[in-house]
Amino acid sequence: MNWKLLSATAVIALSLGASAVAAMDPIVGGASMYASKNIVQNAVNSQDHTTLVAAVKAAGLVPTLESAGPFTVFAPPNEAFAALPAGTVQTLLQPENKGELTKILTYHVVPGRYDAAILEHDVQSTPGNRISLKTVEGEPLIISWSDNGLWITDQKGDTARVTIPDVYQSNGVIMVVDKVLMP
Repeated sequence: MNWKLLSATAVIALSLGASAVAAMDPIVGGASMYASKNIVQNAVNSQDHTTLVAAVKAAGLVPTLESAGPFTVFAPPNEAFAALPAGTVQTLLQPENKGELTKILTYHVVPGRYDAAILEHDVQSTPGNRISLKTVEGEPLIISWSDNGLWITDQKGDTARVTIPDVYQSNGVIMVVDKVLMP
C-alpha cells in the first residue's frame, strides 16, 4: 500500500472538508443565517435577538430592513438590551416612545455593505486608526481596530465589541455587537 499517497489523499480530503464547513452559513442565536435571506428574515430566527426584532417591529422598521439596502446592521443581542437600566426596553417599546426607539435603532444601521475586512483595512489605512460611519439616524459611529477585533464607539463615548462579524444577508451584513449603541 502506498502510504504517502493515502496520507496525501487524507490531507486533501480534510482540507476540502474544512473549506466546506467554513463556507456554511453562520449560526447566530441557534439559527443558520442565510446569505440569500434579508436582514429581517434572518433576524427573526435568532433566539439571541428577540428583543431587537420586537423593537424593530414596534418602530415600524421592518419594511426598511427588508428593502434592497444594502445596510450594515450592528445588532445587539438580548443580553445587551438586558444590561440597560431597568425598565428602559419596556418604556421604549411603548407607542408614545416610537420616535426615540426609532432613533436608537437607526443609530445601529449604516447605509452600505461593510464587512470586517473592509472596516479593518479602512481603519488601519487612516491616520489615527479610526473611521467614522454616518448612521441612518444621522449621527456617526466611530470604528476602530484593537485586540484583534472591531470596536464601535457611540456618541456618548461608550464602546461595543463586534462579537460575530460578517453575517451576510441578501441586503447587507449584520455585525453582532455586545452593547446597545446610543446616539
